[in-house]
Amino acid sequence: MNKEYILNSAKLLKKASNSACDEFSLKSDKLISEMNLEMLNRSDVENLVGKNNIDMMQDNHSNHIRFISSILKNYDEEVLVETILWVFRAYRSHGFSTNYWAVQLNTWMKILKIELSQEAYLEILPLYEWMQINIPVFVKISNENLET
Repeated sequence: MNKEYILNSAKLLKKASNSACDEFSLKSDKLISEMNLEMLNRSDVENLVGKNNIDMMQDNHSNHIRFISSILKNYDEEVLVETILWVFRAYRSHGFSTNYWAVQLNTWMKILKIELSQEAYLEILPLYEWMQINIPVFVKISNENLET
């Protein structure tokens, strides 16, 4: 599996409705707050993000919500894939474990289910599921880019 594969799979994602995008954006502060709380309460958080990276993790959660909000409103599979690959390379170079993304995405999905209406949740969930199932592909591609 390569970058072409991941781009083609991203093209299959359906754009969320304006109402789902708006709801996601309006609830962004609550989503970030809940995510930070969940992650800070994990006993393994330092293993996931590396020593002295808690602030960076929290910044990532804020950046994640802003980025996903932008992608939901203006879907572009190339921007989505390139940004995720950049994130994998950048955060791993600071000591984040590849396991962090599985934990993070699972936690986002749990929070979204609680905080969003069922309609918005069901429209946005496929993007998160796509990111989640493609973590191994993102790791593989970003590893290749780190080695060059």
